Amino acid sequence: MAAVFEAQKTFRDAWPLERYGKLDNVFFEAVRFISPRVTKQFTARRARSIYEGTARRIDSEEMDALRAAEREQARIEQRELRARLASLDEKIAAFEASAHRQEVAGPVSEVGR
Repeated sequence: MAAVFEAQKTFRDAWPLERYGKLDNVFFEAVRFISPRVTKQFTARRARSIYEGTARRIDSEEMDALRAAEREQARIEQRELRARLASLDEKIAAFEASAHRQEVAGPVSEVGR
């Protein structure tokens, strides 16, 4: 049973529900990713049984595919976080440049009074 629980955790880490919105999307993506990596037919029903932890056994091919999916998910998240950090760096730099320009210009004076 330990393999089933490990597979369930790995599956949920590889396809987080928050990212895919609903379980049907999770199972669709899992089948799309795992099917070419295993010799037996991998269906949405099989994906659901792993997700729910009701699978009776986990083949080594399936576990290898789940681990590969988890690594891929980590790479995706890393790319997204790097892009988000780069965007935030740009915003901070723009704020700092704007604040610096205002300091250099000094207070707005009333010329011509």
